[in-house]
Amino acid sequence: MPKAPAAEQLKLLGLQALDAKLHSLDVRRRALESDPRLGPAATAVAEAAHAAHEANHAVQSAEAELSKVEQNVEQITARIQKDEARLYAGGLSKDLQALQQDIAGLTARKSDLEDTELEILERLEALRSQQSVAAEAKASALSHEAGLRAEIDAELAAVAEKRTAVSRERADYVAGVDVSLVGVYEKTLARRGVGAARLFHGTSEGSGMALSPGDLATIRAASEDEIVFCPDSGCILVRSPEWS
Repeated sequence: MPKAPAAEQLKLLGLQALDAKLHSLDVRRRALESDPRLGPAATAVAEAAHAAHEANHAVQSAEAELSKVEQNVEQITARIQKDEARLYAGGLSKDLQALQQDIAGLTARKSDLEDTELEILERLEALRSQQSVAAEAKASALSHEAGLRAEIDAELAAVAEKRTAVSRERADYVAGVDVSLVGVYEKTLARRGVGAARLFHGTSEGSGMALSPGDLATIRAASEDEIVFCPDSGCILVRSPEWS
């Protein structure tokens, strides 16, 4: 078994406490990064953005349709005005009759187009209202997501700050512990997740289980400077006569 003075082994409990803080902070960071509220918030933004896009497209299509009808009305109006000018200028009765018929047909067509124009305007008003609602819903979803991310980022920053402080404290603490003992501890921590724990009244605080009489007898028979390990969790068991 590797060896280290009992006083040095006791220091491992302080080191383990610092590592437990670091682990807790890492767990908190991962929990924040995978906050269950982020998924629904992102989905809400995507759905609101899609709805806003569809509403914009519907308005643009209606506006294009209206513009085309308005152009047709302008063209027909111009033709009517041209025919009326020719009509008022006089001419052969046959030509005048043809002009009157053409004006009547154009006027009817213009009336139909103006009806269509009114229908499009009414539809466009409703579509613009829907566009406004969709835009507000999108803005609300984006605002909610941004607020949520800001909240999480603030908490992540706080966790990072605490971790930096604990890491600094750990570095200072490790400097006062036997180097070879720290090496054994680090390897144990990497393999087992727990580097060291007390053996308290026959119970390993690394596993939370009472040791069997045989394991307990073997450990108690080891010298104070021997490094012993928990048979269940594999961590270093720190002993003290006061905890027997």
